[in-house]
Amino acid sequence: MLPGLFWLLFFAGDEGSALKMEMIWFLLLSLVPVYSGGQGVYAPAQAQIIHAGQACVVKEDNISERVYTIREGDTLVLQCLVTGHPRPQVRWTKTAGSASDKFQETSVLNETLRIEKIQRLQGGRYYCKAENGVGVPAIKSIRVDVQYLDEPVLTVHQTISDVRGSFYQEKTVFLRCTVNSNPPARFIWKRGAETLSHSQDNGVDIYEPLYTQGETKVLKLKNLRPQDYASYTCQVSVRNVCSIPDKSITFQLTNTTAPPALKLSVNETLVVNPGDNITMQCSLTGGDPQPEVVWSHSPGPMPPNSLVQGGNLTVWRIRVEDSGYYNCTAINNVGNPAKKTVNLLVRSMKNATFQITPDVIKESETIQLGQDLKLSCHVDAVPQEKVVYSWFKNGKPARFSDRLLITRNDPELPPVTCSLEIIDLRFSDYGTYLCVATFQGAPIPDLSVEVNISSETVPPTISVPKGQSTITVREGSRAELQCEVRGKPKPPIIWSRLDKETPMPSGTMTMETYDGKLRLESVSREMSGTYKCQTARYNGFNIRPREALVQLNVQSKAYSPEFYYDTPNPTLSQKQSKNYSYILQWTQKEPDAVDPILKYRLEIRQLAQRNTIQTFIPVQKMEKGLLLEHILPNLKVPQSYEVRLTPITSFGAGDMAARIIRYMEPINYPNPTDNTCRFEDEKICGFVQDKMDNFDWTRQNALTQNPKRTVNTGPPTDISGTPEGYYMFIEASRPRVTGDKARLISPLYNITAKYYCVSFYYHMYGKHIGSLNLLVRVRNKRAIDTQVWSLSGNRGNMWQQAHVPINPPGPFQIIFEGVRGTSYEGDIAIDDVTLKKGDCPRKPVGPNKAVALPGSGVPAQHSPCLCGPLTFFLYVLLR
Repeated sequence: MLPGLFWLLFFAGDEGSALKMEMIWFLLLSLVPVYSGGQGVYAPAQAQIIHAGQACVVKEDNISERVYTIREGDTLVLQCLVTGHPRPQVRWTKTAGSASDKFQETSVLNETLRIEKIQRLQGGRYYCKAENGVGVPAIKSIRVDVQYLDEPVLTVHQTISDVRGSFYQEKTVFLRCTVNSNPPARFIWKRGAETLSHSQDNGVDIYEPLYTQGETKVLKLKNLRPQDYASYTCQVSVRNVCSIPDKSITFQLTNTTAPPALKLSVNETLVVNPGDNITMQCSLTGGDPQPEVVWSHSPGPMPPNSLVQGGNLTVWRIRVEDSGYYNCTAINNVGNPAKKTVNLLVRSMKNATFQITPDVIKESETIQLGQDLKLSCHVDAVPQEKVVYSWFKNGKPARFSDRLLITRNDPELPPVTCSLEIIDLRFSDYGTYLCVATFQGAPIPDLSVEVNISSETVPPTISVPKGQSTITVREGSRAELQCEVRGKPKPPIIWSRLDKETPMPSGTMTMETYDGKLRLESVSREMSGTYKCQTARYNGFNIRPREALVQLNVQSKAYSPEFYYDTPNPTLSQKQSKNYSYILQWTQKEPDAVDPILKYRLEIRQLAQRNTIQTFIPVQKMEKGLLLEHILPNLKVPQSYEVRLTPITSFGAGDMAARIIRYMEPINYPNPTDNTCRFEDEKICGFVQDKMDNFDWTRQNALTQNPKRTVNTGPPTDISGTPEGYYMFIEASRPRVTGDKARLISPLYNITAKYYCVSFYYHMYGKHIGSLNLLVRVRNKRAIDTQVWSLSGNRGNMWQQAHVPINPPGPFQIIFEGVRGTSYEGDIAIDDVTLKKGDCPRKPVGPNKAVALPGSGVPAQHSPCLCGPLTFFLYVLLR
């Protein structure tokens, strides 16, 4: 059954029968309280992937893996169909493709994954992970194969070698054709209109080189001859897969063909001042055909204040952000490209910071006379190594001595940091120290930072003001979190989330404040949690950070309800009025995280109309996992309705949840005119494997069955006798053991008639045959399985048909249960399952049709058992 498809009931038949059925439902419903607590309502997630976008072909490869083939640039659409309660959250992830491919599509958290204009790096195995916190997550995958064919690239390489001393030289030319494609491309080389091959020309070799990037074919012209100066074409093809046409490239080889060469007018490293105008000239010194010269910049694109004219690049009024590598490249596809690079540095200084480090050797965190002390100064500069630091004490240049030392490049500090070390601190060393950073000879303003050292200079402490450790605010209002810092100097405070790996409102993982206060505007419930404040290491003591915690509670509107989709509910129907009723079921998401829920606002609207009926459903008590119910009466057959449900707290209305209730007849097979399931499609008519059994049924035909399958058991073909026809099959060989069960469960069928007939073909051939059972599962508050048919033992090498009457009292499923016998010759198969309204043919319940297979021996037949208390109880009640 597809998720979100709501199977509603409609009872047909005479008025008295409908009344009896209503009485049954009333009896059943009266036994169920309005609220059903506990965790039993939850169901683990299940998932299935289907495709709905553009595709060349969807196939199974030789290891039974689903492969979805799509052309590059087309639209990929994958849908993850999920069941489970609460409604599972879906996350898409991917493996394969490029190692650097960051899978960050906007739809990764939706049930439908849509990628417009898919690219090759987005190919690979896609995983749909459905998780709802109940049991283990459900994970399904599909491999996406992106097909493409790029324009081929043709490059020419020449070698010249002396032959017989210096009498003459021999020139060999290699024409290398490279293309990126999927699937692998086929290459054709042509000279003019003539297709080249080894056998036609002794002067030609065609081969695939080793260790190449992409697919490559090399055309080797040995000992170049006059006729070899010609036009050469490389044609590539992927044989029209995904309707991708062939592509080609042509090169004219002459006796002047030569690779490009360049020279540059500036040094490889160029340091300039902001505001300067810079011109870099890149000149060609060789190359035939005429090379193309291209300038590029990394990182990022070329600056907007730049202009390229031929080989000249000019940048006006250069800015700090214009720094980087400027590359001049000349290409003519002969030899290797010529490339020159300029590392352009724009002088700059910013962010002057300091650190106070007490005596490290004595592991001190305070300043004490008689111990060592280190003051460190750093600026972020370009070029960093050209910065000159100067130290002043009380406004005068510091006098350096055996106790006052200058050091650079301390391994414990940022690169190019200047430190002033004071050995054996004395009272006379107290004072104000000034660090000045300078670019000598450049018009860049100096940066300075001041540090005061005295008996009042103490390391910081941090605490939360009394009554401020827990802050409670209403959603949408302003919140202020505060940490008090004492000490001199007071360092900045860095705030971060402690309990959630989510960014701060600024978008960064941390926020810095200088007054110790974190101000949050228009808080949401997602901002609730624990926040950590800690002292920064810079502009203060270089010691272990001091930390404190503040809890933020956000009083917010309630989360949305979670509709209970997976267990369909009974629907009452009155034939004369054509009305039906639906039992709406839901649980509440995170009820303890918000103010108590007082009631629900229910809005219902017929899809074809605009009028909405609004009612309120009071709530006495709300717990996580509690199942709530409300009956929607007087719904018109066959109309569909939109239902909106909104929780109400003292804070106001919470998040609304909506769903569509549809009325439909229970046609669950692909063809509405034929309700026989022949298992020809891989979706097997909506049947699913039971997750709680020992092993699975297998879909196969004569072409896909294991050629080493056990002889003298199992069918050679399906009921049609054709090798292409599929059937469902249980394999009794190892690792199966006696009594192992495989259960195949049908979709959910709704009650639209009093009686049904289940017909199917079975094949039970082998001396170790176990049992084949048919069960009916009636769905209400919980599933009730009742065995209605059973057959055991060897029935011969033939397909035989069974007709089983059932009369379930509510929405139901049928289950085929295969039980493994005493040994490996016990394979069982089923085919052509039919569910029809009304009575079965008036023939014995046992097998009433047999299709003998060649060489079969048919033993005596035994009537199967039509049993179960449910069948008898309902038969009496409905009669």
